Amino acid sequence: MLPFNKPYLPSFDKYKRYLKTAFETAWLTNDGPLVKELTYRLESYLGTENLLLVANGTMALQVAYKIFGLKCNAVTTPFTFIATSSSLQWQGITPVFADVDPNSYNLNPASVSMKLNAETSAIVPVHVYGNPCDVDGFAVLAKKKNLKLIYDASHAFGIKLKKQTILSYGDASTISFHATKLFHSVEGGAVIFKRTEDFIRAKSMINFGIADISSGNNKHFGGQNPSIRELGINAKMSEFHAAMGLAILDDIDLVLSHRIDLFIEYQNQLLNYFKFPLWHPEASYNGSFIPITFETEVQTKLVLDGLAKKGIGVKRYFYPSLNTLDMFQQSSLSCPNSEYLANNTLCLPLYWGMKKKDVLSVCNLIKKLIS
Repeated sequence: MLPFNKPYLPSFDKYKRYLKTAFETAWLTNDGPLVKELTYRLESYLGTENLLLVANGTMALQVAYKIFGLKCNAVTTPFTFIATSSSLQWQGITPVFADVDPNSYNLNPASVSMKLNAETSAIVPVHVYGNPCDVDGFAVLAKKKNLKLIYDASHAFGIKLKKQTILSYGDASTISFHATKLFHSVEGGAVIFKRTEDFIRAKSMINFGIADISSGNNKHFGGQNPSIRELGINAKMSEFHAAMGLAILDDIDLVLSHRIDLFIEYQNQLLNYFKFPLWHPEASYNGSFIPITFETEVQTKLVLDGLAKKGIGVKRYFYPSLNTLDMFQQSSLSCPNSEYLANNTLCLPLYWGMKKKDVLSVCNLIKKLIS
């Protein structure tokens, strides 16, 4: 048995050492010391600023949409996890799907340009599998059309582009710290803002619109209807989730190094047999996912079923292409590149607990299945 994914867990003793702070202070939420420490350490580790921790990655997207006042529609990719688009529609913003580049698997600026109209308020690209988008192309397009540019960077923890964090691009970038991610806090996420004024406003917004969530008056939910800046919501990260993030951050270099080794081993074994996303030439890797694309859907299903019968976890990730789902108003739009990739791409097992011998076993079985 080899699962598709298995969350990394630090030593329980390390986790308890961080939790001790919460137990000793009885400060369990509302911008406590562990959240502050995780914020500081993540900004330092990732090389960014204006990082706001939130309860989960979907909430990170929704906070970003709200801060920038998105309305009417936003152009985004159909080849991604559903949360990128469902979070838009949840807030009354219609996701308009543009097709992806068949080589990078990322949203294509040229395709986006053809989908823009007078009601478009933003572009929401995704760094699919952690592979950076054409950030220069999107920057030019967003500036030309006066649109907000929000990146879903859920898979891009630790990725650098041109020697700087991928999270520094656009008006904001969001990232997920869900348990399935290589860095996680069980549940959690973050928004990284370009402008400090947007960060300050968002920090208030995630605590019901209260102006200062770090004051002692709010520490233990004291006071009723304190200084309300604007209509907000509860999107805060708790101290218990921050403790897990801190414990894993202690080990993150080892986790990244091992996952990248497995990622490279997969490529060495399969590059001559299957198509991989063309990685941005100026970007680093993080071993977040290992996708392979088959020539036909028949091959895809053959390998999918064959691996499943052997107890090997594998997923059609992302399937189906979101533009084909009836729940979205723009589902009639054709995105042939995304649809082809969705039908013919599988993601293989990749997680901390795997060894290179496991990678070899998976690759040998795939070769046998297609021979």
